[in-house]
Amino acid sequence: MVECYQPLTDSQWQGITPWLPLQRKRRLSLRAVVDALRYVCRSGCQWRCLPAAFPPWPAVYYYFRRWQHDGTLQRLNRALNEADRHAQGQAATPTVLCLDSQSVKLAPRIAEHRGTDGGKCVNGRKRQLLVDRQGRVWACRAHAANLHDSRGAAPLLLQRRQWGPRLTTVVTDRAYRGRFTEGLLARGLRHEVSSRPPSARGFVPVGPRWVVERTFAWLNFFRRVVMDYEYTPESHAAWILWANVTLCLNRLP
Repeated sequence: MVECYQPLTDSQWQGITPWLPLQRKRRLSLRAVVDALRYVCRSGCQWRCLPAAFPPWPAVYYYFRRWQHDGTLQRLNRALNEADRHAQGQAATPTVLCLDSQSVKLAPRIAEHRGTDGGKCVNGRKRQLLVDRQGRVWACRAHAANLHDSRGAAPLLLQRRQWGPRLTTVVTDRAYRGRFTEGLLARGLRHEVSSRPPSARGFVPVGPRWVVERTFAWLNFFRRVVMDYEYTPESHAAWILWANVTLCLNRLP
């Protein structure tokens, strides 16, 4: 294995095997594939620069795309979120989720889904994260940075079933209003707008919504998502889920 890289432990591998397609024999070890995906997410290396200690990069890329599109990655992410909550003595699914966005630069020579966030002066893409109070990512989406927060987050409402049956409230800032609020109410959810006190001056962390900013800070430890290197926004969102999978695995015994 690559020097200074910590592969999956036996207990971690046993914890994720129920969510991977292991019904038939393969020439490649899916455990090595998962290690390779975690390595790319952490180090940010290009596919063709994947070390020889891992399976060939075309095979790793094949499983990255396949698990992204067939729902395997989303199911694995939710299962690890629930396991992590159980390990901390909490219910499997949350009752409150927090939503916020962050604009990041897009790699050069990529014109697809590119825009400029005038408020942040960032030319690239915007990512929307839906997290619980401990910062676990339950859903995410990437899109052009010039798209308004409420419009960009609207497709996340289609993933309502993945958020768990106990959810009652979604906390956002004032940018999420209008049709987004109507979409939450139509699904039986309460929309709570959390903003700093009117008398506050300068930078003031705002209660429960600050956990999203902490999750954005955690993503800085994963070079693949520090900025957007992907041609498609869906791939960038998938790497964010892989980063969350890695964080959950590191916390589990």
